[in-house]
Amino acid sequence: MNIQLSFIGRKEAYRFLQEPAEKNNYILHCSHTPMKLDQLIKKLLPHDEHFYALLEESAQNLVKAGAELKKLPVCKTQKQRVEIAKRIKDIEHDGDSITHKIFSELNSTFVTPLDREDIHELASALDDVLDHMDGCAHRSVMYKLTHVPKAIPELIDVLVLSIQELKNGVHLLRKLNKVELLQETFKKVNEYENQADEIFDQAVADLFDKEKSAIQIIKLKEVLVGLETATDKCEDAANVLEGILIKHN
Repeated sequence: MNIQLSFIGRKEAYRFLQEPAEKNNYILHCSHTPMKLDQLIKKLLPHDEHFYALLEESAQNLVKAGAELKKLPVCKTQKQRVEIAKRIKDIEHDGDSITHKIFSELNSTFVTPLDREDIHELASALDDVLDHMDGCAHRSVMYKLTHVPKAIPELIDVLVLSIQELKNGVHLLRKLNKVELLQETFKKVNEYENQADEIFDQAVADLFDKEKSAIQIIKLKEVLVGLETATDKCEDAANVLEGILIKHN
């Protein structure tokens, strides 16, 4: 059934959106583009734009953690490693606060700029990346890793590049019509994840081939796994962004 929408009051819109979806499955044709009426009403209603700012803050937090993580392999003393790990832990706590604020806002906001489950999933994915970065820094300190294979700084470099692309993608949420830019971001994150897999596989092979200490193998492998998993989580977050893009285009 096709209808034309000239005006609808906010109370009527709220009541409409609260009804079951099967009652609201009207289609609006505007400029030859079909749109469900509930989707149109959500566009007309005022949104809480601060969700964009919170997600951008979360992504920027990852960039800060990445900058600190890059310093870890070149530390000369255990004291330096402890200080960097502490700074990353503080950033991780900030990230948790941002994530919890997003969840709290989702529970108290009626109309969100994106589907609330997408906001929840993206916030969780960004938080997962930071958790694994923090875990790597913590293990490096606890295991007193004074010498690390070249694969560890290489993995960190790839992770930092992936995080930067992820940050760009999050900022583009405000401009979902920039399809090509977003698709380029997804492509790069996927490429970085593939690079990380290759570095990780070779690093583990080299460990078993060259390292004589079983304990050192275990220590280094745990850090390598953490870094590789962090790049996997970046791809997970990019997949959420891609799902949002598909829904809105």
